[in-house]
Amino acid sequence: MSKAACRGVRTNAGTAGSGPQRVSWRERWRQRLGGQARWWGRGLVALLVALGGCSLAAAPDGPRPDPARWYRLWGSYQQRFVDPQGRVIDWSEGGITTSEAQAYALFFALVADDRGLFQKILHWTEANLAEGSLARHLPAWRWGRRPDGSWGILDHNSAADADLWLAYTLIQAGRLWGRTDYTATGILLARRIAREEVTMVPGLGPMLLPGQHGFRVAHDTYVFNPSYLPLPVVVGMAHAIPRGPWAAMARTLPAFLHATSPHGFAPDWVAYTPGRGYHAAPQGSVGSYNAIRVYLWAGISNPDTPGARRILASISGMGRYLHDHLLPPERVDVATGTPAATGPVGFSAALIPYLIRAGHGRASRNQRLRLRADYDKATGLYGKPAYYYDENLALFALGWVYGTIRFSPQGAFVPVWSKGRAPVSRARASG
Repeated sequence: MSKAACRGVRTNAGTAGSGPQRVSWRERWRQRLGGQARWWGRGLVALLVALGGCSLAAAPDGPRPDPARWYRLWGSYQQRFVDPQGRVIDWSEGGITTSEAQAYALFFALVADDRGLFQKILHWTEANLAEGSLARHLPAWRWGRRPDGSWGILDHNSAADADLWLAYTLIQAGRLWGRTDYTATGILLARRIAREEVTMVPGLGPMLLPGQHGFRVAHDTYVFNPSYLPLPVVVGMAHAIPRGPWAAMARTLPAFLHATSPHGFAPDWVAYTPGRGYHAAPQGSVGSYNAIRVYLWAGISNPDTPGARRILASISGMGRYLHDHLLPPERVDVATGTPAATGPVGFSAALIPYLIRAGHGRASRNQRLRLRADYDKATGLYGKPAYYYDENLALFALGWVYGTIRFSPQGAFVPVWSKGRAPVSRARASG
């Protein structure tokens, strides 16, 4: 967001709140965008990728794979947002750090094969958010300057999406780098997530609550966040830890996303009550800064992962909208399918893989034009100014576009630097 202010139910007390809080940079974005778009007269060449052992669909409306471009973006991101200790700073939120920020940066350090930075990020996260050990504690989700001027944890509640990414990344790093300590920490963290953030819901099975506290809003009513469940991550966890809840969650994820996106638009939050089914969460029925990641995860998933194609079809509303509009909406009333305002540049970035996968070539090219128009050569980032959340969405999306982020059908991360990965090819891939 700064997504920190947009979690909607996470407060310093760790209890359910009334809904997402507006932050000033969103208003600046609305004023700046005004529904305008710049046009660029050239088409874009095809993204054609083949991975050994991985069936990856060609991207006929994207650029050729070019990992160097992603590395440059990642380097610019580090200069702006990552301090020498390995702490990721959200400047738009007063210099706070979130567990989400640390989790994403840890994954990007793995993508870049930067073992030194990986260790720095991990050490800072454990020391400052997890009481010294991710093997023993879930990390607090928000850290920053306290009212008395000291620095430390601002909210001890957890953020399950960050926890899941941390566990997944540690397990993948352990496998790829031969680090049994990373593997062990990741497995223990995953087991703690299963104990403290996963609940058995009648009629649904095991479901990931967004955090330890505040998401069972009544005796039999639960609140979920669809963007907290990237298919490759859940499937990857299922294969790494077969006895956990992850395989069952992976099987039910496509049905969950289908049921909660009645007009093809994903919600930020959704409530579920046995006997009543899914209904609007206390935060409302809006799809916005959280939900944008549902489209992102669908786009970067391996199409041969079971459920991947159904997920893509379930959230087709955004593709239909962008068939007739240049830029994505900032928010959608998912109950009616009514869009409003214009989303920031990070939304355009996040939607590129999804649009390519879904066959919306012209719409994907429009979003790339948006990125070119909003690219700041002085910083190497997107947006003027560049915001933390926009850049993270761009790093994931462009990692897929430029060939540095790939997942096997079983959810394993397949880095461009691994020995087992076939070289990028310009021949059309199947799928």
